[in-house]
Amino acid sequence: MTATLTGRLAGKVAIITGAGAGIGRTAALLFAREGAIVVAGELSESAGVSVIDEILAAGGMGSFCKTDISETESVQSLIDHTISKHGHLDILYNNAGGSSQKDNYITKVSDEEFWKAIKLDLYGTWLCCRYGIPAMIKSGGGSIINVTSIVALIGWPTRDAYTAAKGGISALTRSMAVEYAKDNIRVNALAPGATRTERVAKIIENVPEIQPMLARHMLGPCDPKDIANAALYLASDEAARVTGQILSVDSGMSIN
Repeated sequence: MTATLTGRLAGKVAIITGAGAGIGRTAALLFAREGAIVVAGELSESAGVSVIDEILAAGGMGSFCKTDISETESVQSLIDHTISKHGHLDILYNNAGGSSQKDNYITKVSDEEFWKAIKLDLYGTWLCCRYGIPAMIKSGGGSIINVTSIVALIGWPTRDAYTAAKGGISALTRSMAVEYAKDNIRVNALAPGATRTERVAKIIENVPEIQPMLARHMLGPCDPKDIANAALYLASDEAARVTGQILSVDSGMSIN
């Protein structure tokens, strides 16, 4: 990887949560290759340091900040770290999140599992926006990229807690897009289909019930780079007039 000062994100400072693995790591490397200064907000110190070391070794720019997106003080520290070390904030990619095999139908899933999904996915996104937006306004605006899910757009059984959390992110995305357009802040969301991260690949191999869902991906399951490329577009000036949108990157699942 060779960083460039003339890339699509040249000079922009980008926070990517969950940057240590999967889609987040792929996006961090891609954003750095396109000239961004990447701040890896990652709960796992080893994973976060690893991706930043890879960026720096390739001539890119970035830093790591240990971050739990579900805790207020941790998110505040992430924003403070970004501004004190890099001076401004242009891109906030709220990538961190996830679901659990303990999720289920609404009549079967536990309260504990519901609140876990809400806190990680919806509240985590809420906190990052809550504290990131003021810094972005001071920087003159920018791009926020949230992550919802295709299951929140079409509905999928046995994932009701996750669906509720991700559906909230979709609604919040549209609301914030209206609220902060005056501040030159664009707010969009990605809705990935099944994506072959290391974690999901294991689920695909070990959970037979997932096969009908995979069959609806007409072009096959997504690769992390497919999602990262879409995030790059939304982060770049090429999407200067795109806001309030939910971009599905789902290999056709939502129309099949």
